[in-house]
Amino acid sequence: MTPAQARALFRRGVRTPTAGWCAGWTQANLVAVPHDLAYDLLLFAQRNPQACPVLDVADPGEVGTPLFDGDLRTDLPAYRVYRDGELVEEVADARSVWRSDLVTFLLGCSFTFEDALLAAGVPVRHVELGRNVPMYRTSLACRPAGALHGPLVVSMRPVPASLVPTAVRVTSRYPAVHGAPVHVGDPAAIGIRDLDAPDYGDAVPVERGEVPVFWACGVTPQAAVRASRPPFAIGHAPGHMAITDARDSTYLVP
Repeated sequence: MTPAQARALFRRGVRTPTAGWCAGWTQANLVAVPHDLAYDLLLFAQRNPQACPVLDVADPGEVGTPLFDGDLRTDLPAYRVYRDGELVEEVADARSVWRSDLVTFLLGCSFTFEDALLAAGVPVRHVELGRNVPMYRTSLACRPAGALHGPLVVSMRPVPASLVPTAVRVTSRYPAVHGAPVHVGDPAAIGIRDLDAPDYGDAVPVERGEVPVFWACGVTPQAAVRASRPPFAIGHAPGHMAITDARDSTYLVP
C-alpha cells in the first residue's frame, strides 16, 4: 500500500495503529500548536532532539507539507485535542477543531526503523501481535524551553538478550527517527513501575531471555502539553501516525 492509499483510508474513517503499514515509507508524529507557541516548541525540539527529531514544519495555517502530500487534519487515523493541557477528545477528523493559526510539526517516529530491525533478525513484538507499541512516561525530565516542560516518553520493544547489541547498532543508524535506545534493562531505573500498564498503546509480553529496550518517543511533546498546560494543542493519537511520502532509507546514515 502506498502512503496516498493509506491516507485515503484514514480520510474515510479507518482507525488503526499504523505499525507495519506502508513498509519502506516513513511515519511521523504530529503536534500542532498556535503560532505564538511554535517557537517554544521548536526550541523544545532542538533541546531534546532524540525525543523530538523535527522532520518538517508547516507554515501557519497550512495543512500539508512537501513531506506529507495530504491533509494533516484528516489523513491520520486519529487525533487528540488538548485544552489547557487536558485531553478533551479524540477524533478521526480534526477539521472542526482546527485553527488557522496552527503550526504543525512532523517529528520522527521509531516505526521507521522497525523494518530494519526485522531484517536484522530482531523481533518486533507489537507488530507480531497486531498491537500498538507500548509507550511510557518516564521520570526523566526533558530540557525545558519557554513555556514547555515535561517528562521524556519512551517506547518499549522486548529484545532477546543476545540481540540487544544488534538492535542498538541498527537503530543508531536512524538518528532522525530517535536513533539508539535511551535505556536498556530495568524499567524502574527510569521511573516505569509496571510494563503491563503502559501510559499509551498496548502492553506486550517480555518473554524469558528477553530484555526490555526503550527508545525516545515522539509522544513526548504531548506529555509536555499535559505538563505545561498551554491553552490549545492537537496531536496524533499515540501509535496512529502520519504516513509521509519520504522513504525510510532517507533517514539511514552510513
